Amino acid sequence: MPRIPITEPIFPDAALSESAIKDRLSHHALRLKARKTGLIIPDYLAAEDELDHLQLHIALSRDMRQRIARRAACIAARVDRRSPLSRLKREDRERFEALRNGVDLVALPSEHRADEIAAELHAEFPWMGQATEAIWHGLRRSVQSGEAGLRLPPMLLDGPPGIGKSRWARRLAGLIGVPDLIFEATTENASFGLVGSQRGWGNAVPGRLVNLILTRLVANPVVVVDEVEKAGEARSHQGRTFSLTDALLPLLEPLSARRWSCPYFEVAFDMGWVIWVLTCNDGRRLPEPLLSRCPPIRLESPSRDNLVVFAQREGTRRRLSDASIDAVCTAISWAALQGHRPDLRAVVRMLDRAEGLERKPPLQ
Repeated sequence: MPRIPITEPIFPDAALSESAIKDRLSHHALRLKARKTGLIIPDYLAAEDELDHLQLHIALSRDMRQRIARRAACIAARVDRRSPLSRLKREDRERFEALRNGVDLVALPSEHRADEIAAELHAEFPWMGQATEAIWHGLRRSVQSGEAGLRLPPMLLDGPPGIGKSRWARRLAGLIGVPDLIFEATTENASFGLVGSQRGWGNAVPGRLVNLILTRLVANPVVVVDEVEKAGEARSHQGRTFSLTDALLPLLEPLSARRWSCPYFEVAFDMGWVIWVLTCNDGRRLPEPLLSRCPPIRLESPSRDNLVVFAQREGTRRRLSDASIDAVCTAISWAALQGHRPDLRAVVRMLDRAEGLERKPPLQ
């Protein structure tokens, strides 16, 4: 798995740290003193061995050591001030150190693996065939492109509530082998929760997107924005608005995403690898700029047979008894005969209920 830099060059060179500068200045002072005293330094010694050899025969005065320490601290401070990290608090800088050596970039080994992922998704979610077909072609194109990692265009899944759009996206992340993030636009409808807020605000924090990168150290996670059409906006006392859909636009545009500026850390991140899956129940309520970046994929509700097959597969995965699985399937069929079509959420709740009953301790 390759590692790539996820931010602009912001980390000071390790060779310019205070301790490294102090060592080099001390080495230079020892060499000068050795030359004055006539000490012979063998040519075959490496730099580290040479330093040990000098320290064994020569000692610097206390005044010289203090001068070297002050000079090293001064140079290191100047180098540090040039880094954007100098604006951050100590705890934020410590978190950023995790990114010094880059982050992992997940890739698919072959087009055959893309076919396997698509087949698995279709077997579990046959009613979401259009979304699965789109992701199948995207996976194959990414492998064919020869890029270092998996890159997919953003998707917008438009369909009735409760058909498993978010569940499909999480399953996609699991099959690819990347972390996932579910962002509920109904409860976190402003942009702050996802992208963060600028430092200087009383409650300024980094967004969940950057936190995910800092925590999991993967460049291409799957980020699901659920029910994006219900996102609202926050308005400051100065009249500025902070809309979730507006904040998404630069992240969904490939060129701007590769140098996306985090409002909290004020550092440019390469978010061009993030796999975006947006879901909505009514795409007509979304602004045109968002729709132009994510053409909606219209999905339909699962049929009764789809729900029965899902219940059988999920029940088997949970190791439920045959009696429990049959009871759930019977409930689905009975509801359909009564003119009611349960959605996927209702089926999952029935499976949860059956699992809870089976795991319940026996009464004495």
